[in-house]
Amino acid sequence: MIRFPHCKINLGLHILEKLPDGYHRIETLFYPVPLTDILEIIPSTSGQTTLAVTGIELPGKAEDNICFKAWQLLHQDFNIPTVDIYLHKLIPTGAGLGGGSSDASMTLLMLDELFSLSLTEMQLHTYALRLGMDCPFFLQNQPAIGSNKGEVLTPHSLDLKGKYLVLVKPDIHVSTADAYSGVKPLQHPYNIANLIARPLNDWKSILVNDFEPSVFIKYPMIGEVKDQLYSAGALYASMSGSGSAVFAIFNEVPKIDEMFGNCFVWKAVME
Repeated sequence: MIRFPHCKINLGLHILEKLPDGYHRIETLFYPVPLTDILEIIPSTSGQTTLAVTGIELPGKAEDNICFKAWQLLHQDFNIPTVDIYLHKLIPTGAGLGGGSSDASMTLLMLDELFSLSLTEMQLHTYALRLGMDCPFFLQNQPAIGSNKGEVLTPHSLDLKGKYLVLVKPDIHVSTADAYSGVKPLQHPYNIANLIARPLNDWKSILVNDFEPSVFIKYPMIGEVKDQLYSAGALYASMSGSGSAVFAIFNEVPKIDEMFGNCFVWKAVME
């Protein structure tokens, strides 16, 4: 069984308060992006669950990988058989694109199908939440407002079809924990849904990612990438999540081929 876990961008990200459990209450709009990893799961040939990763290198042991942990959750509760997991990484890591969370959620969906578990939507959501706060979003493939810790999802009608999307990731890894440690919660006068409802041309001045000020101070190159995308004619540009990837929305194909030589660059017309 082969599937293609997609990544996401954050359109606006408000960090509203730090909660007693150490997490933060946030508000954002998750938007799916068709840059994908490649994930294959087959019954084990060795009697043990294995994980092989190609493409972008991932640190750590197989047992520490979030896909392996997804298998462990279902194995503990349903005694599902061992499997061989093959993950080809194309989504950059440490980028704020949610690639690992997407891989984990897709693993849950694939194991559910492969072993006919017939898990309910609520069960899948619960397992995904045990793996990461943004994992539940990746169980679906539609824009959604994420609130509370990001796990409370409200479907949204935003459609960027026909717009040209560019992702640029400098050779910088931003730790999510490190990014949160540098941010100060703020109360915003308008919620994300209200801001998204405004014309796209207005977003530049009203739709913000609260991680940007502190991350840009520590990693000026990320802020420079955003400035360059605006200079290339972007309607809207922002860091995604806690970074380090920056995305930009254009009306037409931008001329950026010579601008980001040392960065990961992905571009496509949204469908």
